[in-house]
Amino acid sequence: MGRQIKRSKNTDLAYIAGFLDGDGSVMFQMKKRKDNPKKRRIMFTICFYQDTRHEKPIFWIRKILGIGYMSRRKDGITELRINGYNQVGEILESLLPYLKFKKKQVGYILTALNILRKKKINQLSENEKKRMASVFVKARKQSYKSGKKTEEKMKEDVECILNL
Repeated sequence: MGRQIKRSKNTDLAYIAGFLDGDGSVMFQMKKRKDNPKKRRIMFTICFYQDTRHEKPIFWIRKILGIGYMSRRKDGITELRINGYNQVGEILESLLPYLKFKKKQVGYILTALNILRKKKINQLSENEKKRMASVFVKARKQSYKSGKKTEEKMKEDVECILNL
């Protein structure tokens, strides 16, 4: 995937960044998991959405990035979903210079990604865990719909998952 992005034209990356700004989302989530003592894992995801009647741009984005899972949802939306620390990090780093509306959110997510690229969660120092909790809350505040949880409640949940 890395070579694919590096060969992409700046205009392609700018178009994809604009699409992400308008019809996409960047997520930093805590997901349930049975094989983990805390029963949670951290997951990073990029999603692009488009009405299925006009889905060609989504297929083009997948071709340019060279990665992702396509799905046609029952509500008439086609979705491209990209998961994984390294994949999401590499794509977001490539798109960051061209983002307008999601630039802050992506900056926070890249901070968290860079912490987790170096160490596994159980190897993080207390300061690194606190930094993770802080950037998680800041990233969530940047999204259009971050749920009804207060900032303090979100921080408590993240700190509990990170064993703080």
